[in-house]
Amino acid sequence: MTHPFAPVFDEYSRLLILGSFPSPRSRQNGFYYGHPQNRFWPVLAAVFAEELPRTNEEKHAFVLKHGIALWDVLASCTITGAADSSIREERANDLTPLIKAGIKRIYVTGKTAHLLYNKHCLSLTGIEAVYLPSTSPANRAHWPLEKLIKAYTILAESTPPTLASRY
Repeated sequence: MTHPFAPVFDEYSRLLILGSFPSPRSRQNGFYYGHPQNRFWPVLAAVFAEELPRTNEEKHAFVLKHGIALWDVLASCTITGAADSSIREERANDLTPLIKAGIKRIYVTGKTAHLLYNKHCLSLTGIEAVYLPSTSPANRAHWPLEKLIKAYTILAESTPPTLASRY
């Protein structure tokens, strides 16, 4: 399976959030964290005290407004359904263009993304990734919404304060 989306970033992006690989539902919906039960977008809306972005265009604008870039660690892999545990034959994305564009901090969503980043990308970027818990519906028992929001507040604390003023 080959990654179907381009990275989301611009010249103001300073934080990069990486997942492992898009789920079937995200691929079907055409954007990152596209499963309706995934809590990524509600968490970000709460962290930044904004309305929940609903369309792909709103989500795209939302992250750029806050200096956030989105992508995944893997460019391609063999995967069964959405199960990160089934990932095999992985090939990492080249993060160089994002780093050159000004990314200063990297966050990974979930244990698999963290392991894959450390295995394939850390030596090339030289930037230690900050682990964030997965927002997947499969992670609800261990990470209720309020606990996720608290963990993700680091994003708001890391966002340059002048970014929102350009919108």
